[in-house]
Amino acid sequence: MHKPTIEDVAKLAKVSTATVSRVINKQGGVKSSKEQRILEVIEELAYIPNAVARSMVRKITNTIGVIIPDINNPFFPLVVSGIEQQARKKGYFTILCNTNESPEIEEELIQILLERSVDGLIITTANEYGHQLQPVIDRRIPVVAVDRQIRNYEVDTVLVGNMDGAYQATRHLILQGHKKIAIIRGPQNTTPGYERFVGYRRALEDYNIPLLDEYVLEGDFKEESGYLDTQKLHSLQDRPTAIFTANNLMTLGCLKALTKIGWVLGEEVSLIGFDDLDVAEFVNPQLTVVSRPMRQLGEAAFDLLYEKMTHQGEWTKRHYVLSPKIKIRQSCVLRPSKTME
Repeated sequence: MHKPTIEDVAKLAKVSTATVSRVINKQGGVKSSKEQRILEVIEELAYIPNAVARSMVRKITNTIGVIIPDINNPFFPLVVSGIEQQARKKGYFTILCNTNESPEIEEELIQILLERSVDGLIITTANEYGHQLQPVIDRRIPVVAVDRQIRNYEVDTVLVGNMDGAYQATRHLILQGHKKIAIIRGPQNTTPGYERFVGYRRALEDYNIPLLDEYVLEGDFKEESGYLDTQKLHSLQDRPTAIFTANNLMTLGCLKALTKIGWVLGEEVSLIGFDDLDVAEFVNPQLTVVSRPMRQLGEAAFDLLYEKMTHQGEWTKRHYVLSPKIKIRQSCVLRPSKTME
């Protein structure tokens, strides 16, 4: 069966292939009556434009790459949802890649996306120094970093106020009467890991509460680290009365550990987590969290990338910070009769 070609459309519509191409690519400059006739012929022949050929002519593929470090983290699918929603509105398709926090995998994925001639890249990098982005920068492909900064390149960034969120979380525990506040922090070589620890530390300083080394444990933003670090805190002779977990998966690990070892949430220990969880409202007591506008984060990232992809001339680096907020539930109340000696 003969597959219709652009030449077939041009012949039947009695126009040149260049005119058909202008209509297909929405370039304008074609009389409305002639454009209508071409569209009718396209429908009559069931002609499907060759996207690859179009992209070779226009040097635009209408695809973007999105690289995230952990598809199992509920935070990232919601961010990607915001990206895709905005991308579809502008006629862009998304290629989603997961690095599992591996810089080596990230480097491979970047090369694959370059081979597919993506028009832009949104990335939450596994390596904030950004060396793996050099080929992208060399080709002048627009890049937007989400959730983590890239240190060695002038890359646009969309973040949420990590320090502010962590400060609010720690202060909330302090105002509930807690002085023995532990943190399960993230890796200090990442933006969220470092900034959330800084927010925790500043809150303690502002309220004249000493920072104790035994109350500072470092996880890797994975569930198991939250589980193991909670067990370590429980084993201390002078246990904390409250724990601040610096991301959602470590919060989940902490909750599982509390149940396993019988450390009673809301009676013997309080808990506040960074990022909301589906289970937060179903545990007893319900979990207080620092909530981030995840879909809005993705929407803002694509909008910024789109501006860069369609912008002509010089571009000034942009840095957007969205605001977190605390969802106050019941998991942070200090009950002196059971938690204090």
